[in-house]
Amino acid sequence: MLDSIIAGVRVGAQERAKKKPLVILKNEIAGLPGPRNFTAALSAKERLYIIAEIKRASPSAGLLRPELSPGILAQSYEKAGAAAISVLTEKNHFQGSLADLAAVRKSVSVPILQKDFILIPYQVYEARACGADAILLIVALHNRRTLQELFSLALSLKLSALVEIHREPELEDALSVGADIIGINNRNLDTLQTDLDVSRRILPLIPKEKITVVESGLKTKTEIQELSRLGASAFLIGESLLRQSDPAAGLASLLK
Repeated sequence: MLDSIIAGVRVGAQERAKKKPLVILKNEIAGLPGPRNFTAALSAKERLYIIAEIKRASPSAGLLRPELSPGILAQSYEKAGAAAISVLTEKNHFQGSLADLAAVRKSVSVPILQKDFILIPYQVYEARACGADAILLIVALHNRRTLQELFSLALSLKLSALVEIHREPELEDALSVGADIIGINNRNLDTLQTDLDVSRRILPLIPKEKITVVESGLKTKTEIQELSRLGASAFLIGESLLRQSDPAAGLASLLK
């Protein structure tokens, strides 16, 4: 499944790069205001931070909310107390788009994370041009040199980078590129299975000065409280909210 997703993302990015050359993206970026501070939005220690996710579907869950309006859902998340909004932009398996990202940018004042499979520099420029304040970089998809290139490019564009790991050895790569925000994905991207023990093992290994975001498989406030005690700074939650009749109410309940 992962190989199929990556192949599709790469082809899509290359096609978009032909239609809109990089020089045009750079000109668009030059006229934009600066990104919102995603890092600062997750930095203080006195409250619970949840990054609420917007996606229509996923390979593991199938269709979730194919009819959703990204801007309206983002507004409801912000009112419910989301520290930031995550927007899935991958097309073939998550039914997302860059248009979703742009719509959310116009609708909320909190920072926005573009959640996608970033493979080439063009996608980083694209994220900035379409309104992202932060991007996801998945360590497992890159050698250290490419990861460093993409991470450094994001910083040069004033984007924050959530550097995602799933296995303990990947932490060294995340730290080596200078990541300040480290995501722990409880989902194995090869099997699509989730296991909160992944976070339980890795959280104590991460330097305490880093912002740590736990991703995937979170369903209850008890789980969030436990992982907070182990050092988690924030939680990225999508599926368990989107399955509820009122996702924003579900978010408010977790934050209560």
